[in-house]
Amino acid sequence: MILKFWYNRIELSHEEKKERRKDRILLILSGILMGVAFPPFPFPLTLFFFVGLIPYLYVIQKKKTLAEINRASYLTFFIFSIITIYWVGSWQKESDPFLMIAGGTLLFFEPILFLIPSTLFYLARKSFSENIALLLFPFFWACYEYLFMLTDISFPWLTLGHGLAEFVPFIQIADIVGAVGLSIIVIYLNIFLFKSFISFKKSYKKFKINLSIAVLLFALVLGYGLYRIESFHISQKKIRVGLIQPNLDPWDKWNITNLNKLIRSYIDLSKEAVNKGARLIIWPETALPVFLTDGSHNAELDSIYYFLIKNNVYLMTGMPDIKYYYPGEKIPENVKNNKIGNTYYATYNGILLLSPNSRYIQHYGKMKLVPFGEKVPFVNQLPFLGKLINWSVGISSWNVGRDTVNFEIPNLTESDNSSQTKDSISINGLVCYESVFPYFVTNFVQRGAKLIAVVTNDSWYGKSSGPYQHKEISVLRAVENRRTVIRAANGGISCIINPLGETDLESKLFVKDVIVGDAYLESSKTFFTKYPLIIPDISMAISFWVFGIFLLIKIKNKFFHC
Repeated sequence: MILKFWYNRIELSHEEKKERRKDRILLILSGILMGVAFPPFPFPLTLFFFVGLIPYLYVIQKKKTLAEINRASYLTFFIFSIITIYWVGSWQKESDPFLMIAGGTLLFFEPILFLIPSTLFYLARKSFSENIALLLFPFFWACYEYLFMLTDISFPWLTLGHGLAEFVPFIQIADIVGAVGLSIIVIYLNIFLFKSFISFKKSYKKFKINLSIAVLLFALVLGYGLYRIESFHISQKKIRVGLIQPNLDPWDKWNITNLNKLIRSYIDLSKEAVNKGARLIIWPETALPVFLTDGSHNAELDSIYYFLIKNNVYLMTGMPDIKYYYPGEKIPENVKNNKIGNTYYATYNGILLLSPNSRYIQHYGKMKLVPFGEKVPFVNQLPFLGKLINWSVGISSWNVGRDTVNFEIPNLTESDNSSQTKDSISINGLVCYESVFPYFVTNFVQRGAKLIAVVTNDSWYGKSSGPYQHKEISVLRAVENRRTVIRAANGGISCIINPLGETDLESKLFVKDVIVGDAYLESSKTFFTKYPLIIPDISMAISFWVFGIFLLIKIKNKFFHC
């Protein structure tokens, strides 16, 4: 049976077919404009974000049925997705077939999520009017972007605000509204430019009003950004960091048998950072392919501690981590059972902080796991899925980390006059994909993080758009919270991003490198950090209100229609 969503049984006239072809060209054009506005395309193309939805809006305002609107929406955002996240399947010769299948499926699934705002637009138009529906559309979009961050299949990569990362003056308002708020601004600019376009021949007065609103909105946001850049004072406290980029093959690394040789290569690179004054060394995600603290790698751990003590430096490193639970202990849900010895354990894609002054190791377990890549979606509800779906490299069954803990490092802060102070600093560590979630990151800053560190391994995706996009997304986390973001990536891009979203230092992709620079430490909290959920809450309230009004009207018409 062919779904009506895809197939129109009514025979179309020649003019209707011509109109349909025109509409499809406009929808494809919209998808292309939005796609080439997204990183890694250079900044001037970012401006297409402010007009890219105009062809799409022109088409959907003509459509009468929900199916027509959603078909149009799917086409536009399928093109958008293909251009921006084509890389998700990796598509390299070493890639796991399941990763390719999951990535290919995502390319077709992602555009379906964009049907949430288009459906709400249809409901608002049926309940109110075309104009009101258009004016509410940005909130429907924000509702979709936020809801997509909450489930096991969350992939908020294409939040429109993320695409503006290279337009540094414009994104400064993210310290108030966040990336999702930027999405709302982008869509409003498209709407008012669209309204001015369609009213040009009909009403010159409406044309001027709508164009003026668009220009004023753009000018206010840009003006705020220029003011913030000019007036923001970078903290006098800083820490010199060394970011280690070993450029290891992500597949071969998991088959390495000479662990000591691998550790020596990390330490040699770390010595370069120490020689340039680094006090905190950062190694990338899963730097070593072993559970370093499980008790069977004491000699290797001792060699790392020897380096730290000799040079009086701290090490923050991405690392596979394991925690054992024994009979009589409080055992959390969803841990694994080792029937030999009757013990329970949990494994994490984690971060460890090692100190030169103590053998106490601080731990963090990744909480936002990549769907399919690191965790099978809904496996807690449907355990059999975990047996069906598994990566060949053995990293598809991590446990979910349990708390948004920060790392505490004492006596390492320096002022601009190089006088050392005694206050400790709080640093949060994010593992790779976690940096894509704006509301998640604020939890760490609310708990006192003065610096945001990201350990990642984007080498799975080759020289595609993925690593560049991932780096630029971190720019939004810096601006939203006014924190320096430091990224240590296995094959790049490692970088230091200051609290204004400017990249001070960065490595090239797929080279062995050491980045050393100052990371400034901020204590004050932005409006967004303090109140991150204002816009999502308003957007969801409006969306559910519109949905409720539509249902009430349908009920009234069905049961009380005379």
